Amino acid sequence: MRRQTVSLVGLLQAAAVVTLLFSIVTIFDAAHRNIELFSHFRLQYLAVSILLLVAFAVLRNRLYAALLLVTAVLNASYVLPWYGGGTLAAGNANLKLLHANIYSSNDEYERLFELVEAEQPDVIFLQEFTPAWRVACERLREDYPFDYSVPREGNFGIAMFSRIALDSVTHVDSPPLQYPTILATMTVGGIPLTLINTHPTIPLTQSLYDARNEHLESVAGIVKRAQGAVILTGDFNSSVWSRPYRALEKSTGLRNTRRGFGIQPTWPTFMPFAMIPIDHALVSDDIAVVGTRSGARIGSDHLPLIVELEVGS
Repeated sequence: MRRQTVSLVGLLQAAAVVTLLFSIVTIFDAAHRNIELFSHFRLQYLAVSILLLVAFAVLRNRLYAALLLVTAVLNASYVLPWYGGGTLAAGNANLKLLHANIYSSNDEYERLFELVEAEQPDVIFLQEFTPAWRVACERLREDYPFDYSVPREGNFGIAMFSRIALDSVTHVDSPPLQYPTILATMTVGGIPLTLINTHPTIPLTQSLYDARNEHLESVAGIVKRAQGAVILTGDFNSSVWSRPYRALEKSTGLRNTRRGFGIQPTWPTFMPFAMIPIDHALVSDDIAVVGTRSGARIGSDHLPLIVELEVGS
């Protein structure tokens, strides 16, 4: 019995040390791409540190309880600000967006259409949009007559469907991998509006890490040149805590619509306990946020993101 108790305490102590180590090291996520990969899990670090804090409090181990309290406070400083401090609209939304990484090999088309029917968004952005999805989405054109798509085999096709007339729409092939970024303009509430939807690569190697960062930097340049109010959406393959994401916010002056609504992780749906927020909607200061939330599952490894905004008066 004694041996089992020591073993359990030892495992808890090891978990505490690992949680503390990862929580501290990931502060310096700019130092190496592998450190950045672990910076996305602040919500998990917070949850684990709280559970371990309770365990060591029950065991009356003051040293480890103190270490876990520090760890919990550190991670809470990253997580809790997302649950307050947002600039929320007091009125009603006049623009509803649905952004979804639909997963290129997903053929559960009806699940997306059911979500669209239930949510009735004004604008839909789809990523990993393949030629097969282009055929399936022909039915959307009856309700969304203003559409633009760049279907591609693989994971980097993209599409837009809108009920609202577009003043212009095109795409640019974002450097360095030439993945398409949609640029559209419309007028909402008497305000000229630029909508940008983009999908950088997954930063799994050094070259792809550099490519993801260059892609985001190029999108920041597009935002700075845009006229009127701006909405930027996409699967950035970067969480709200990573340096490239923070640099994007800082350089553009845009704010994430999650602020005030919580973390709302979107990927990966096949590992719910490890989900992180990598799908984003960012807006300029002249747009008020009525609500942001994740949508129902559509057969993808991502959850959709649903954003309600008040543009103009």
